[in-house]
Amino acid sequence: MSEASEPMEPIGVSLLGAGNVGAGVLAALQRGAERYAARVGRPLELRRVLVRARARPRAGAPAGALTDRFEDVLEDERTQIVVELMGGEHPAREYIARALASGRHVVTANKEVMAKCGPELLELASEHGVRLLYEASVGGGIPIVRPLGRDLLANEITAVTAIINGTTNYVLTAMTYEGSDYAEALAEAQRLGYAEPDPTDDVEGIDAAYKLAILCGLAFHVTVSPDDIARQGISGLSARDFRYADELGYTIKLLASGRLVDGALDVSVRPTLIAYEEPLGKVDGVLNAVQVEGDLVGRVLFEGPGAGPKPTASAVLADVLDVARDVVAGRGPLEAIRYRKAVVRPPSEQESRYYMRVTVADRAGVLAKIAGALGDNDISIASVVQFEVDEDARTAELVITTHKARGGRLDAALATIRELDEVVEIGSVLQMAG
Repeated sequence: MSEASEPMEPIGVSLLGAGNVGAGVLAALQRGAERYAARVGRPLELRRVLVRARARPRAGAPAGALTDRFEDVLEDERTQIVVELMGGEHPAREYIARALASGRHVVTANKEVMAKCGPELLELASEHGVRLLYEASVGGGIPIVRPLGRDLLANEITAVTAIINGTTNYVLTAMTYEGSDYAEALAEAQRLGYAEPDPTDDVEGIDAAYKLAILCGLAFHVTVSPDDIARQGISGLSARDFRYADELGYTIKLLASGRLVDGALDVSVRPTLIAYEEPLGKVDGVLNAVQVEGDLVGRVLFEGPGAGPKPTASAVLADVLDVARDVVAGRGPLEAIRYRKAVVRPPSEQESRYYMRVTVADRAGVLAKIAGALGDNDISIASVVQFEVDEDARTAELVITTHKARGGRLDAALATIRELDEVVEIGSVLQMAG
């Protein structure tokens, strides 16, 4: 009869934060304990869970694991992997840095921290011979960080275009297919739990800008500050814009875009008209998608659930298992990729096609004056459609689309158009993809 095998030494994991995502990770660790042990080669042991109120029990957290002191995590010698799920920049940024400096591997879902100081923290991890993984910081359950950092590494990436905020995509989908106005669609998203009580970060494109900064770092090996990303939210959109876009064969999505142009980077987060037949034009509801263009692979699309405890927990735990397997195999991290500072072109120099909705006095000669203002700024009109006439007010609503033009020239033309006596209002001005 063979001797009983020695029990395998567990790999210690500590969590910072036990909110919605943290609770999902705790539940999955408990439910999948045997499966994860088989896949790693050793069991995972939950050591500490940092919370604000330690007296409140958390399902899946062992007795004695809860703490409200970060030092308890650092002082636990058996913790090898720290999982940061607190959100926000502070104190999460400092905790991640201290965990890395102490020789612990770190897994995080924190988009704000990684957008603002990701390269700095990755360099710190390299200096201390540990890994910092952050798959869950962009796209929730969509695998995109690892593919960009490994599977597509042989490519010269030229563009990344993404729908990376589930709240705004839900709102815009409702406005597209249900005819809802913005306030109605947002209220429904909040009722269903897709939007926060204060949705500012989502609807003003702040969340998407953080994620785009991370994607640009991975795709182009550059540092991009979220503050350098031209940003326009969705709160100014009207139900009319969706009706008119539909008649033109387009839908409207909040697109986060990074594109290399002559060695510089055009980056923006803006509501954009995109043709229905385009792959990103078909991404609806709370789904997210990231489209990558490379010189070898061509165009590839990653699509899936972009938010929620389960998809995010999936990405977090994939990183935990990845690190744990390295620990078992004794593999050290690769040297961190060196990032250079991106040359970001200002919005005035970036080129796009445009959609403009303009309310004008319903009389002869108005279009000629608008066309003159555009032509004086080298902007060519692609189409003009008169959609609505108000007989009482004697006004008409024009939708004008343009060929590609620089943002600065469009701003100059719009300034002239606003001063025309015949122009009542310039409504939405949106970019058009393609």
